[in-house]
Amino acid sequence: MNRTPLVLAVIALSCGALVLPSAAQQDIALPDVCLAADPHAGHTMGGDDTGMTMGGDAAHLDLMDGMSAMNRDMMAGGTAEDIDVAFVCSMIPHHRGAIDMAKAELAHGDDPWARALAEAIIAAQEKEIAEMLAWLEAR
Repeated sequence: MNRTPLVLAVIALSCGALVLPSAAQQDIALPDVCLAADPHAGHTMGGDDTGMTMGGDAAHLDLMDGMSAMNRDMMAGGTAEDIDVAFVCSMIPHHRGAIDMAKAELAHGDDPWARALAEAIIAAQEKEIAEMLAWLEAR
């Protein structure tokens, strides 16, 4: 199996050279309200030189804090030899990133529905991380 593209992606990401595709390029249909901010305003995400920017207030910075580490760890986990293990090793940091974002919502958000969603995400993702770690340990 040729792992060259994956290895190159990991190297590019670790060097800050990876350019992430826009939502439109990924065929993700986000509502306009999700894309309303000026993409050139704010701060670079995590100082990782991806060129992605967010609002510079504490709430937005907290929301995106750790995303560079999440992406790096997801890519690293995906290099495991066994595809099942690679999937699980990539999903653990993905879930941790969701937990970090949910905690930022709880710290800064005030909408009851969004806060309840954040609490549910934390509970579900923590449970799934424990299950994935147990599965890896059993292997």
